[in-house]
Amino acid sequence: MAAVIDIKSLTKTYIMGQTQVRALRGIDLTIQTNEYVALMGPSGSGKSTLMNLLGCLDTPTSGTYHLDGRDVSQMDDTELANIRNEKIGFVFQTFNLLPRQTTLENVALPLVYAGLGRRERQQRAAEVLESVGLGDRLDHRPNELSGGQRQRVAIARALVNRPAIILADEPTGNLDTKTSIEIMEIFEEIQQRGNTVIIVTHEPDIADHAHRIVRLRDGETESDELNPHIIRASDPTHRYNQA
Repeated sequence: MAAVIDIKSLTKTYIMGQTQVRALRGIDLTIQTNEYVALMGPSGSGKSTLMNLLGCLDTPTSGTYHLDGRDVSQMDDTELANIRNEKIGFVFQTFNLLPRQTTLENVALPLVYAGLGRRERQQRAAEVLESVGLGDRLDHRPNELSGGQRQRVAIARALVNRPAIILADEPTGNLDTKTSIEIMEIFEEIQQRGNTVIIVTHEPDIADHAHRIVRLRDGETESDELNPHIIRASDPTHRYNQA
């Protein structure tokens, strides 16, 4: 199976006045197509920096990053924006919805930048909203929705461009336990449909939904393991048994 993400010796150093902060200290990470991975770590571990690099929101100080076979570590801002729009859908803790836009308009917005016509934008947005259980909320605005529904809208917006990768940053941080479980079930369904899903979290119970858990500490990989609660040897058909 092909690697959608292949990182070698990735470092990131920030200059803060007279001080150098080494946020990442030589990360190696390979993620295969259709994997479901959680990136974990305490504050200051480097997980947010790694997420920004994975999402092509920033460039590394050194090392290489191949995304779907393309070396993105040397791309300029325009090239990064293009590949980001093509390959990655983002889900954030704070939803980042436009308050005056309807659910349908919020989800269709990325398709404006992709150059699709209005009818096609609305049709595709309606389809993806239906897939996350909000087919009856197309004309609602964010303040008319619950927190869980707003996160479903954000997930639909991330999916509407049909990206290969869904990258979610603390996607349940503003939700109660019951709603968090429902949202994590949606990510499981997304992975089962063929997407690669990467969750960034500091919460063990959220990471436990992923099939693989990568833990960072002090800018380095502390551990990289399959999730024993999900990957069971008793299931002979599961592809992770080959690992």
